[in-house]
Amino acid sequence: MATKNMRPEQAPSPGRPATRPPGWPTASGRIRLGTRRMLHGGAIADAMLGWKTHGTLSPARDNAVLYPTSYGARHPELEWLIGPDGVLDPTRWFVVQVDMFGNGISSSPSNTADYPPLVTAWDNVQAQRQLLRDVFGIDRLHAAYGWSMGAQQAYHWAACFPEAVERVVINCGSARTAAHNQVFLRGLMAVLEAAPEHRGEGRFAAEPALAKRAFGRIYAGWALSQDFYRAGLHLSPETPDLAAYLRGWETRYDAKPAADLLAQLRCWDAGDISDNPLHGGDLPRALAAIRARVLLMPGATDLYFRVADNEAELPHLRDAKLLPIPGIHGHRAGNPAGNAAGTAFLREAVRLWLD
Repeated sequence: MATKNMRPEQAPSPGRPATRPPGWPTASGRIRLGTRRMLHGGAIADAMLGWKTHGTLSPARDNAVLYPTSYGARHPELEWLIGPDGVLDPTRWFVVQVDMFGNGISSSPSNTADYPPLVTAWDNVQAQRQLLRDVFGIDRLHAAYGWSMGAQQAYHWAACFPEAVERVVINCGSARTAAHNQVFLRGLMAVLEAAPEHRGEGRFAAEPALAKRAFGRIYAGWALSQDFYRAGLHLSPETPDLAAYLRGWETRYDAKPAADLLAQLRCWDAGDISDNPLHGGDLPRALAAIRARVLLMPGATDLYFRVADNEAELPHLRDAKLLPIPGIHGHRAGNPAGNAAGTAFLREAVRLWLD
């Protein structure tokens, strides 16, 4: 429900001009949602979501595809797969990118005082539904598409609003964050929290440069598979040896505030489509409540969103297909920028599902 003090900073039309005309209509803005209380306590005062749209909303408002952001990403970093020849075709679909809480564009520790200790995927999708209704008049999605934490949000859409989404694409994600995935995440949390700049409660007196470099090195060992490294795919003219390659990972998060990185880790760690008043922690019940057609696309060599996680979910879903993404790119197989074969596989599978 819209709050009385909700005011879009920018309507969907005419929108801001794109920095480079993409060949299809775009608009972007931020919406203020009023004070929103979080599932596990606390509230975001004057909560804000950033968004960008690609394409034209049909008169019947029946061609909307929601595309939430993933861990640490902002929507411009994920636009690469949108295009007439891309994974999401904006000449056919009205693609709505939404910046999730904690990514630095939407309400985040870096721009919001008293940001709650835990903001969940449930909290995100509740706010996203208000955005879609109040800015665009959209009550029902043709599809929700997401990779990684974006996939967690797409899964939450299917479970929390079963009447409001027809299809979902779960690209390298799961209905509940697995214990082994949590081991990875809590290791990253510990690195940030051990920094001398960390003052507790997820806040930092200054950016912990050394901790973020260690954070990036750890991430490098999980984002790609063992086979990726065995095949030498980490080597290139720019990174001729392992040391050079790891230096690239050390600087990957320089521009990301540590408080935002930590907040999104906590959200990822808590991922669970059944952890809400609708399903009371009963995961099979939450999966069975989904009416949407579900395409489960785990990476064949993903080290934290495992194929086995989606295999365990499949029997509880009414209408679902398991289609692992082949290859040795690990978790990055689901976001295959620069990987022509991986992009072609993703494009064909997603287009068939959306059709």
